[in-house]
Amino acid sequence: MGKALNLRSLLRAGQNINIADLDSAATPGYPGHGKPDSEELTAALGETISDWQERFYAESRLDSTPTRSILVVLQGLDTAGKGGTIRHVFGLIDPQGLKIYAFKVPTEEELSHDFLWRIRRQLPGRGMIGIFDRSHYEDVLVVRVNSLVEEEVWQARYEIINQFEAELAEAGVTIIKCFLHISPETQKDRLLQRLIDPRKHWKYSPGDVKVRRRWPDYMTAYEAVLNRCSTEVAPWYVIPSDNKWYRNWAVARLLEEHLEELAPDWPKADFNVEDEIAAVEQSLA
Repeated sequence: MGKALNLRSLLRAGQNINIADLDSAATPGYPGHGKPDSEELTAALGETISDWQERFYAESRLDSTPTRSILVVLQGLDTAGKGGTIRHVFGLIDPQGLKIYAFKVPTEEELSHDFLWRIRRQLPGRGMIGIFDRSHYEDVLVVRVNSLVEEEVWQARYEIINQFEAELAEAGVTIIKCFLHISPETQKDRLLQRLIDPRKHWKYSPGDVKVRRRWPDYMTAYEAVLNRCSTEVAPWYVIPSDNKWYRNWAVARLLEEHLEELAPDWPKADFNVEDEIAAVEQSLA
């Protein structure tokens, strides 16, 4: 197996993206030989990520360390694998350092506020890794496709989102935005699997077909998101997701790369270690 290339460079969304030109079955940067290697490679990443994450969480316990957190945004159409990514990638991490939130249709209370109100309430705290299953981008995706607000309203939101994410970055939040890209053929197969297997019926909704019929509209909306909201401090990464094993490995590798760059370290003891060792030894003497 070879060494993985820098995925942040390989998967980062470029300029003037046309989603139709992106291969949803590609495996850029993968160091193995396909699916047979994937379980071993992802598990190896899990060990490294777990160590980095524990350091990241531990350093936040001291007031003297920087205020830092990580926000992973997972976006994609139904069956793209947001839930699967959370299970297979973030299941490798100590849950006490994670905050996972899945955004559903806004409640009446949420709709009574600006569209970022509910997002701000779920941001990860200091030392935490937050995962958004869907996000504030629904307000320029679903809202746009279904004409839930006037065009001038959702058009203005791209810049509002960019400003919001710039504020987060300034406050010490590392943002990792992943567009889980699948083909319409792959989505069809996965929807049929949910119908054929009774154990997966709970995952299926008749509304999934209605959304699928709007595929071209959603791709247009996603292209706008990738082209207008991929910034220096919060770039988008396009994750080819027809192959679940590659999707999981790629997201894990992206997280590892960001943690490596942050390079958290074990916090120094704010007490005299030798004195405490002696105190423990003598405590029940």
